[in-house]
Amino acid sequence: MQVFPDRDVVRGRSSGRGCGGAAPGSGAPRRGLPGGRAGLGRGGGCAGAEKAPPPPRAPAHAGGGSGAAGAEAPGLPPAEAAPRGAMRAAWVLLAALGALAAYYIYLPLPGTVSDSWKLMLLDATFRAVQQTCHLIHYLRLSHHLIVLNYLICTFDKLKSVSSEPINITDVVFDGVEVRVFEPPAKQDEPLKRSVVYIHGGGWALASARTSLYNNLCRIMAESLNAVVVSIEYRLVPEVCFPEQFHDALRATKHFLQPGVLAEYSVDPNRIAISGDSAGGNLAAAVCQQLSKDEHLIIRPKLQALIYPVLQAFDFNTPSYQQNMNMPVLPRYVMINYWIDYFNGNYDLAHSLLINNHTALDVHQALTFRGRLNWTSLLPSSFKKNYKPVVQSTGNAEIIQEIPALLDVRAVPLLAENETLQLQPKTYILTCENDVLRDDGVMYAKRLENAGVEVTLDHFDDCFHGCMIFTIWPTDFSAGVQTRNSYIKWLDENL
Repeated sequence: MQVFPDRDVVRGRSSGRGCGGAAPGSGAPRRGLPGGRAGLGRGGGCAGAEKAPPPPRAPAHAGGGSGAAGAEAPGLPPAEAAPRGAMRAAWVLLAALGALAAYYIYLPLPGTVSDSWKLMLLDATFRAVQQTCHLIHYLRLSHHLIVLNYLICTFDKLKSVSSEPINITDVVFDGVEVRVFEPPAKQDEPLKRSVVYIHGGGWALASARTSLYNNLCRIMAESLNAVVVSIEYRLVPEVCFPEQFHDALRATKHFLQPGVLAEYSVDPNRIAISGDSAGGNLAAAVCQQLSKDEHLIIRPKLQALIYPVLQAFDFNTPSYQQNMNMPVLPRYVMINYWIDYFNGNYDLAHSLLINNHTALDVHQALTFRGRLNWTSLLPSSFKKNYKPVVQSTGNAEIIQEIPALLDVRAVPLLAENETLQLQPKTYILTCENDVLRDDGVMYAKRLENAGVEVTLDHFDDCFHGCMIFTIWPTDFSAGVQTRNSYIKWLDENL
């Protein structure tokens, strides 16, 4: 297995090491507002045992009434005292709001994370929007994922307007919408290579038409002089597993037909299937399914998986433990994405978190745990001092309620060795500061053990989702770094 050497770490500002602290969006109580009552001063109208001597009479030219002695600041006329008091209160309120904002935004991050303060701001924005959507869901006004995706796509969706030199069109492949990016045809040019791309977003968010993925696919088409097909599969809660998988599979098989490839001038021997995060999950599952299809004439030459989510059997791998509170994708958010994908019950979240769903009969336990036993699949530098969380007694009924937890179409890491042996040359990109790091590393090791040529491209200073964040104001050096490495590998191997 080819493993790229560590990159030069791009160090951003950080205020601490480790991933501790309050979990993003965890609902941890906020600190109280600093406050206190402003002093009122001592006026001259207080009753006493003896009568105070009268104040000296003001000169005749000094103006109107006498007023209370302590009702105003010394030396200030009444017209100026009130505005100054209001201004003082405004500054106190502003300081309190600033302290609250800093408390909400700040997260202790590892010192190796690049652009740490920008990442904190991005994560705080995500949490604020997600919490608002959950409130709408709680009030039974709409499903939180519908609201969240509406906000993402409304503010970010781009029309299929072609930009020179790439022609962008929206078409339908076997009932599934896709966006096709085509470089301009040149006279006497040989057939082009192609990439089928499946976007991420927890099977519930984003779109092939959003600027983040539109920009990524356009750059891929330009850099590789390749036809890029970006699949617009249906999302949760409109549909749940296995419909996302079926959409991706149908669109891919349609494109692989000789007549369709000829229409787009694509070389049938130079096709890759790729995706990031949940899209990487779908890409791996589709690739496995295609490898077992005996009637398929044309198959992908490569698969390229970007920080893929590949299993829901163990939520306590070292990367899940190390990065449980990491921005963008903390552990509890990933578990909720799985529950939404399987149309499950949120009440099961805690049982999944502590691996209660792994309490299977002896035969099942040995079979599935052996396929993702991180104590043997991960290098020691990733295992560190973390311990496996294996429940001898748990809730076996969870598997009966959500059987998809063990379905290889949803969890490609559980595939049999016979299936893995059929996989094409593979590229897997992983990030150190990501709960899904070990999913990708374990899959790379299993593929290598099955005889597949694998490139594991690991980045010590990057985080989940970074590759699509290359457009201002969400532009990160980690995004450009990972994107360039990914495209370079495709260019050299496709």
